[in-house]
Amino acid sequence: SQVEEDRTSHRSSTSKLSRSPGGGRSVRSYKTMQCKVTLLDGSDYTCVVEKRERGHVLFHKVCEQLNLLEKDYFGITFRDIENQKNWLDPSKEMKKQIRGVAWNFSFNVKFYPPDPAQLSEDITRYYLCLQLRDDVVSGRLPCSFATHTVLGSYTVQSELGDYDLEESGTDYVSEFRFAPNQTKELEEKVMDLHKNYKGMMPAEAEMHFLENVKKLSMYGVDLHHAKDSEGVEIMLGVCSSGLLIYRDRLRINRFAWPKVLKISYKRNNFYIKIRPGEFEQFESTIGFKLPNHRAAKRLWKVCVEHHTFFRLVSPETPPKKFLNLGSKFRYSGRTQAQTRRASSQIVRPAPCFERSTSKRYIMSRSLDGGLTKQNFVFYCIYAAAPHMSYLSCGEKPVRFECKCCCFI
Repeated sequence: SQVEEDRTSHRSSTSKLSRSPGGGRSVRSYKTMQCKVTLLDGSDYTCVVEKRERGHVLFHKVCEQLNLLEKDYFGITFRDIENQKNWLDPSKEMKKQIRGVAWNFSFNVKFYPPDPAQLSEDITRYYLCLQLRDDVVSGRLPCSFATHTVLGSYTVQSELGDYDLEESGTDYVSEFRFAPNQTKELEEKVMDLHKNYKGMMPAEAEMHFLENVKKLSMYGVDLHHAKDSEGVEIMLGVCSSGLLIYRDRLRINRFAWPKVLKISYKRNNFYIKIRPGEFEQFESTIGFKLPNHRAAKRLWKVCVEHHTFFRLVSPETPPKKFLNLGSKFRYSGRTQAQTRRASSQIVRPAPCFERSTSKRYIMSRSLDGGLTKQNFVFYCIYAAAPHMSYLSCGEKPVRFECKCCCFI
């Protein structure tokens, strides 16, 4: 009868389940891992993900935490067992990428927009500013003395608001970090410029900051150690416009993306095939030696991603041969053209967000009685958020007081 057939079918399926891996459990239990992500303001965001989840799951969790919609310019990095920085592949399982190291990550700008003014939201420009401030202070983005003073003055305006001698005193910028080797002369010049910005809103100050910093020659350049054909130490830089070659901190060559026909790597060698010039008949191939095979592949992937993001209208599937040599990797995100279209369709009101304090020095008295500077940033042990910040809601900046303790 039909009932007996159903019972037989049920016993059969139960038997199959009992023989399945996992001791008869019908649903496989995936192991989870706790991820710690260092955000651009220096704070940490912690969440739990399944080890078999792909990288995009963690990335979207962080973007949701940050209330960030224009997220295609950003990415997540981690350090491998050799302490080399790698970008988390959003299309690949995380457990296949994080091997032998703690699940600690950083949220960073991956693709630096050539024109930050084309970003739709202030909150996106704010996160870009945080990244660039760190780039400047760490020395990754070299600046002249004059540029340091201009960028520093806009940072102070964004964080403190208008110049106020009575409230701030005469050395109120000495705790800020503007440059790798900061001097009293630089701080005084920053104060002189800051006096001229009365009435300037934080978002406006950040826009001026970005308009100045985007003109720097090393803006958005991802550097990789290499050697040329003669064994001379050089640096290969990848950016929105193409490949750059540096020797002794000076740029000696540039290959724009339209000039590059093919990018490839083999073992620890990295190759670029160049279109013939106006008076040349044949293509030319230039080779470089990287420290090892992993470094060559890492550089190749960065080139693939930058070329696709900045040059193509949409990612190609499958990728063209000039972007691929025996690897299945391809850039899986949106291109700059696609993310600009998506940004133009954002209809939400401008989000309110807190502007956190940047990295600071704190003055302390040394054993001989003199004042010394130490790296320091205030954090609330209860709220895990900076004590002093500014609230941006399209109004004048106001001091934000920590509600969980007496510090103001």
